[in-house]
Amino acid sequence: MHDRAGLRALPEDLIDLDALVRAYFDIAPDVANPAQKVTFGTSGHRGSSLDGGFNERHILAIAQAVADYRAAEGVAGPLFIGRDTHALSEPAWRTVIEVLAANAIEILVDSRDGFTPTPAVSHAILTHNRQGGAQADGLLLTPSHNPPRDGGIKYNPPSGGPAGSDATSAIAARANALLAEGLAGVKRLPFERAIKAAGRYDFLGRYVEDLPAVIDVEAIRAAGVRIGADPLGGAAVAYWGAIAERHGLNLTVVNDAVDARWAFMPLDADGKIRMDCSSASAMANLIGIMKGGAAYDVATGNDADADRHGIVTPDGGLMNPNHYLAAAISYLFSHRPGWSADTAVGKTLVSSSMIDRVVAGLGRRLLEVPVGFKYFVPGLLDGSVGLGGEESAGAAFLRHDGGAWTTDKDGIQLALLAAEIQAVTGQSASQLYNGLTEKYGAPAYARVDAVASREDKARLAKLSPSDVSAKTLAGEPITDILTNAPGNGEAIGGLKVCTKNAWFAARPSGTEDVYKVYAESFLGPDHLKQVQAEAREVVAGALKG
Repeated sequence: MHDRAGLRALPEDLIDLDALVRAYFDIAPDVANPAQKVTFGTSGHRGSSLDGGFNERHILAIAQAVADYRAAEGVAGPLFIGRDTHALSEPAWRTVIEVLAANAIEILVDSRDGFTPTPAVSHAILTHNRQGGAQADGLLLTPSHNPPRDGGIKYNPPSGGPAGSDATSAIAARANALLAEGLAGVKRLPFERAIKAAGRYDFLGRYVEDLPAVIDVEAIRAAGVRIGADPLGGAAVAYWGAIAERHGLNLTVVNDAVDARWAFMPLDADGKIRMDCSSASAMANLIGIMKGGAAYDVATGNDADADRHGIVTPDGGLMNPNHYLAAAISYLFSHRPGWSADTAVGKTLVSSSMIDRVVAGLGRRLLEVPVGFKYFVPGLLDGSVGLGGEESAGAAFLRHDGGAWTTDKDGIQLALLAAEIQAVTGQSASQLYNGLTEKYGAPAYARVDAVASREDKARLAKLSPSDVSAKTLAGEPITDILTNAPGNGEAIGGLKVCTKNAWFAARPSGTEDVYKVYAESFLGPDHLKQVQAEAREVVAGALKG
């Protein structure tokens, strides 16, 4: 924990915006350097222009690669483009438009020339594609909750959600080939000509108008639930005020500032500025408002592209994302009569087992998948998954009628759900969760890192259950050893070991020489520590073979 975690950033913590944007145009990435190549992770390509990781040449290549990919896949409809409030999102947005227009692709940009949350782009894609005809897709310029120095770009295919590995691998390979060829295959128009060719789409209006299809806004309004919303200087900044006005909600935007340096943000646990609404350090301003006796029944936060949610209640402070997921699932599957009785609950394998117990108590099917929201997309799209959620505060759920709302994470939707829970049950989401612990037990959950060489990380990602020789974990017999997710059979890129009352999962980091150990115990914090300690021993033994 950094000694200034939770305290407001100082001038020396802030980035030089001019230098950051200059580097976007001036620095040419070294294609021989793996750190400066195009690499699509679970949320697209991210990096900083200052490090040669997110520069104009990257975006020129990626935009052309997307144009080539959608042509090969027969995607002939419009391409929706959104951007968040990071400093690099604006120049990258302009670059993308220059390339797509030169490729004669129908582009739709925000009609208000504003910032666009990830869920609003997903909602737009699905709304268009339900009408039939040529299918639409989308691009988002955002590194999500990453620090102000970073930029990001992600592609959403016609499914509306994060692209799968087949698409991202093809786009990355083509983009890197274009970089290696000196961008000879990139088409481009001057921005002034390109933007004139772009169409306009009211992302905010369409999204806000449609909210009653997924949230019981009438119940929130009738109950007079007092909501404090903090967009953390992100793309949802104009959305919350519009939601309050359009639906007559008792909602206050507690901070409407937009500053690409995020000078108003408290430092995260590691001392960096990071718009992580699941972090108590980053959410210190909002938590302080609630502790100070502000007249809100619920307060909410979102990250920079509003695909994550943070829920603060007067009685419980900032809710652990796992706790809120369990409460949301318990509520939704009891208050959505339009959903099919066969509708499943989706969770990632590093999310709390409290969810497993709640789902079993509801008599529902659990779909446990690897880390990555893309694995929920098919189920959300066809209505077979009612809610898909991650332990990192990202989730989305279906419309009242069981149809798809978004197939990407929606932090606005999940934030409003907390107000609906308050309105309908008279309880906060944290009170609802406390009731679940009385019924199912109270788990202790944590994530820690363990040092690992690159060779060990590579071996960890390819382990099989037979590589684990241990028979017990923290005093309990091992009941399951997983290297593939039970929900869809996909490789998890690591290892999960379970007992009756505990589990751990180990996954290699993609950026550091460590592996991440997620662990949980229903036998208390001391038992959790024992699980974490023995997890390292189990992993070490498996790596030795």
